[in-house]
This record gives sequence, C-alpha cells and structure tokens, in this order.
Amino acid sequence: MTFPGGTSVTRLSVYSGVCPDGLEGGTPHLHTASTEAYVVIGGSGALQTLDVHGFRETPLSAGSTVWFTPGTIHRAINRGGLEVVVVMQNAGLPEAGDAVMTFPPEVVADAARYREAATLPVGDGVEAAVQRRRDLAVEGFLRLAESLADGDPGPLRAFYDSAVALVRPAVAGWRKTWEDTVARETRHTAEVLDALERGDGTHLQSATLLEAPPEARWGMCGRLRTHDVAHPRVLSE
Repeated sequence: MTFPGGTSVTRLSVYSGVCPDGLEGGTPHLHTASTEAYVVIGGSGALQTLDVHGFRETPLSAGSTVWFTPGTIHRAINRGGLEVVVVMQNAGLPEAGDAVMTFPPEVVADAARYREAATLPVGDGVEAAVQRRRDLAVEGFLRLAESLADGDPGPLRAFYDSAVALVRPAVAGWRKTWEDTVARETRHTAEVLDALERGDGTHLQSATLLEAPPEARWGMCGRLRTHDVAHPRVLSE
C-alpha cells in the first residue's frame, strides 16, 4: 500500500513574499536523511544551494527536474508563479522533522530556541509567523553563504553538527518508520522477483487502486498540497 518507492509527493506553490535580501521565495533548510526532488510544472525561479563546494544557483522553469541529497541547504526562489511537484525520499521521515532550517548559529545550537523559532501557531497569525521563520532562516543562510565565499567552511560544518544534534533524539522512531515503509517495500520487491523467476504470478491477483486526496497547509518553501500516502483510500475493493 506504500506510495511507489516509499516516497511522498507534494504540490508546492513557492512563496512570493519579499525576503530580507530582496528576493522572493521560501525558507532555506536541509534534510538530514532524505533526498528531495523538484519537478517544475509552471512559472520560473531558481534553486539556491549551499554545501561544502560553496554556493550555486540553478535556474528553474517548467520541465526542470533537479534533486539534492541530505546536507544540501536549499532555498526556492520565486521569479514568477513557481509551481513544483516535490518528491521526497523516505516518506514519513521528512514529515517527522528530517528538515533543519538555517537559523543563525546561536538558535540552531540551542534545541529549545530552535523549537520556539520553528514552531508555527495554531489559528490566527500563522502567515506572519511563516514570514518571520523564513526571514530568520534567510539571515542564517546568508551568513553561511558569506563564510563559504570567504573560503571558510567552518560555520557550515558547525551548522551540520547542530543539525545532527537536533534530530538525533528522533532517529529511533525514524528507523521504525523506515522499516515499515521503504525497507518493507524493498523486501516485497525481492519476493515478487523471486516469484516471477519461478513463474508464479499470484501477486497479480492482489492488484489494488489507491488514492490520497490533497490537503492544504503551510510549508517551509511555500503553500503545500500534501498527500497522506501512509493512509490512502483503497478504491478497487
């Protein structure tokens, strides 16, 4: 019943509000365990990234397909109605806190301060809180980019260390999620191949159609239409 490959899929409308550096876009962050892919379906913009190799800006337009591995700090820049289908590895881990935003080092190094800065209120004031969170992460992103441009990777390495410390308490729970989804699907595929090699197609009689309706919510990079791939509706029973 797991979404193909144990992934998740989300429709993203990148934020258009102006950031402290005059650009429009989302909240810079990285993922600690999962690779992310952007499939651009409309509009134009760019993907700004930071890693040990420095800063890079990759143009995005309809048809662009890019992906980036854990540790790649990324920031979606909106230059005109940027719409993206996001495919995330390890469905369940990103939703459980796999991402760490690039708040300034004094915030990222303090778990309590990080949670306070990252958590959005329920009800009124969400949009303003999203903007404050994004702007704080952009501040940290720009500081990291400046250090890398000066040839100093130390602040980026310190950010990585803080990111690991923030997510470490959650890893045991993540491992169970991974075992119940990605690892289970890998084992199932091995069993299917074994059966096909024997000439056994019994599994084909269990063919199923599933659906995960979209749900709107606020995200780090923009407004999201998410799909609960862990609890799909079965349509073919």
